[in-house]
Amino acid sequence: MGKLRPMTALYLVKDNKILLLYRIGSRIADHSYVGCAGGHFQPEEYNDARACVLRELYEETGITADALQDLSLRYITMRLKNGEIRQNYYFFAKARQLPDPLCSSEGTLAWFDLSEIDTLPMPVSAKQVLLHYRSCGQYDGLLRGAMTENGESRFVPLEEF
Repeated sequence: MGKLRPMTALYLVKDNKILLLYRIGSRIADHSYVGCAGGHFQPEEYNDARACVLRELYEETGITADALQDLSLRYITMRLKNGEIRQNYYFFAKARQLPDPLCSSEGTLAWFDLSEIDTLPMPVSAKQVLLHYRSCGQYDGLLRGAMTENGESRFVPLEEF
């Protein structure tokens, strides 16, 4: 134990909908819905989660930062899985101008109403983040941290002190 797996994910929202990727062929989240883009940090990105998520967005969808509005880091989660400490940095942004049709090299992109989150197959931390976002996170701009165990996450606001 002691191996770290830092990852990012980006959730694009528009009105009451969220863009999700049905990921196919992933070592981490195969055959489940995740953010529209995301992945592992490159060594030069270890101190810049924003750079990582924007790189992944472009690599996986061709979408650039200028298509986004109000990009912000909203959740950081940690969990132990297969002997790894998985750290996930979840970003949210409003979609401005997206290509039509939307496509990804990693799977199939689709818009979902936030009320549908409960029914979709997702990694546990991602589902917990989206359920929290739907219930209260979408209404404030707080950054929250969470520990996830036994399928549940405990969210707390992260504040400077």
